[in-house]
Amino acid sequence: MSFSFDTALGGSDVFPNPAANPELLDGVLWRRVAAFAVDAVILGIVFGLLMLVLTALTVVSFGLLGFLFALLPSFSVLVIAYHTWLIGGPASATLGMQFFDLEVRTWSGGKPGYIQAAAQSLLFYATIAATGSLILIVALLNARRRTVHDFLAGTVVVRRPAGPEILPPPPRF
Repeated sequence: MSFSFDTALGGSDVFPNPAANPELLDGVLWRRVAAFAVDAVILGIVFGLLMLVLTALTVVSFGLLGFLFALLPSFSVLVIAYHTWLIGGPASATLGMQFFDLEVRTWSGGKPGYIQAAAQSLLFYATIAATGSLILIVALLNARRRTVHDFLAGTVVVRRPAGPEILPPPPRF
């Protein structure tokens, strides 16, 4: 069964009822956790490569460029930019979300823009930092599995609707 946001919304500003479209939210919670883990690994690899480059520059310059390590706290800007750029982009999902067939939608069913994606990303990290991740329990308490940063940013994470095959069929011999 395929789902279309246009037909389900019928022009209203209210996201479809999960009881009427269960395929939208089926398994979203565990997929969000796994997608975040994938994104953390990707960002960890980027951070590791950054550390290697900074270390190499420091060694090659006999310590003169060691001050560049002071820039590491600005890595948080890279994390926010990663989420904002990908969620606000055409796929409406980070690489981890894409891997687990998730996408972020606005409450009215559209794709979020960069400002809304930035708000969601900033709110996510701010609420996590302020509560030690306990705020994520809110997702267990509502039918649409929305978190506080979803509520505040006006977004919802759903399963990507089934579409045409991306890969061509395997060759026949």
